Amino acid sequence: MPLDWDRPRGRTIRLAVIRHLASKPSERIGTLLINPGGPGDTGVGLVSGDPEAIDAIGGGRFDVVSWDTRGTHASTPRLRCFGSRRSEQRFWAGASVPTTRAEAKRTVRRGAALARRCGKVSGWLLPHISTADTARDMDHLRELVGEQKLTYVGLSYGSYLGETYANMFPNRVRAMLLAGIVNAVRYSKSAEERLAMFSDAADEVFGQFLSLCASAGPERCALAGGEGSPAEKWEQLLARVRRGPIPAPGANGTALSRPELTYGDLLLSQFQPLRAPSVWPQNAADLDAALRGDASALEDAASGFASPDGWGGASTSAAIQCADAPARKGPRAWPRVFKRLRRAGFLQGRLHFAWEWAPCASWPVRGEDNYRGPWNVPTPVPILLINERYDPNSGYGNAVAAERYLANAVLLTHEGYGHLFFQNPSACVDKAMADYLTNLITPPTGTVCQSDQQPFDPDFR
Repeated sequence: MPLDWDRPRGRTIRLAVIRHLASKPSERIGTLLINPGGPGDTGVGLVSGDPEAIDAIGGGRFDVVSWDTRGTHASTPRLRCFGSRRSEQRFWAGASVPTTRAEAKRTVRRGAALARRCGKVSGWLLPHISTADTARDMDHLRELVGEQKLTYVGLSYGSYLGETYANMFPNRVRAMLLAGIVNAVRYSKSAEERLAMFSDAADEVFGQFLSLCASAGPERCALAGGEGSPAEKWEQLLARVRRGPIPAPGANGTALSRPELTYGDLLLSQFQPLRAPSVWPQNAADLDAALRGDASALEDAASGFASPDGWGGASTSAAIQCADAPARKGPRAWPRVFKRLRRAGFLQGRLHFAWEWAPCASWPVRGEDNYRGPWNVPTPVPILLINERYDPNSGYGNAVAAERYLANAVLLTHEGYGHLFFQNPSACVDKAMADYLTNLITPPTGTVCQSDQQPFDPDFR
């Protein structure tokens, strides 16, 4: 691919691409492109990790193609901010999610240092990794596989890539299925607005976790046993960890993690479980264990994000987002931004402050060809939007808004929990996806699909 699509014969980069052939070749319709989200998650890993499930999305009637977006994973060159693995580990030593003003100030200084390092090592690449650059890559992939029009599935941030493509190249869309919707208007406005959007749904989902736990009872949810409701026990745990860290003697952790659970680690520990209701019973047991004085399991849940690899993954995501829409305010505005994001989301606001805003506030370059609207360019076929009612990372309100601002879109509501449809399976959703991708049939406006099972069901899959 050209590094800069404005100079198609200039410097080039290479994308790692994977293709899974249709399992029903005699009924093959064409090629489907899919993006797993992130931004910066590996499309190659998505398809190689579970090709049968990916094939099933299109009913086995499409070759499925995905790729590692520019600057990430096996695509080259990969975004780098450090000269060596050792220097990266030293840099992230002691990094944590800020829960106090003093910690937030240190986080902003570390974010500024990261931005300088990324600019020094990869400054030539940073202006060219925006979502609009990737949309142009995707359009070229469409041409390379011989399709006149694009059939696309975008998951999570991949929905923003789809919205961008649909408004840049509307007449080249055959079918576009977007799940776990990003509000493109808010995402592209500024880093502050984007991160408030990413933070504002998790608290409601956590409330559902506690409520369903209470209904399930102590046989299926450990937090429902003994004195006090699950919600009261959560407040007790917060009060306990505010007084000081909870021991985690059995934690596996990493070289950087401590054998104890801090307030910031507690917030980190809930990021992944909220996305996957299949682990809600185990998460409840882990929270109950921490209340009893052993936070080993919760510390293990947090340690992956607190490791150099965890912070490094967040840095790649931040680089793409900073190219898409920079911070409106500089690093000196951190007290106001920290306060805003805490209000936007108790569980995740401080996470996104550390992961994305702190580096974006000092980012050394701007995306040269990013796309920031309009978002209402008509496509010849409706875009199908799918969103769980209780998604901690892609709030349902995003999907409601997208159905309004996109010129031609239909929202299918999945009455379910977790991040993306496969976390809480629904035969109704599966059928709607297959009907749309194969026959371009959209469900009636206002359609609601129920999940096959509820969290805490004994045989939940």
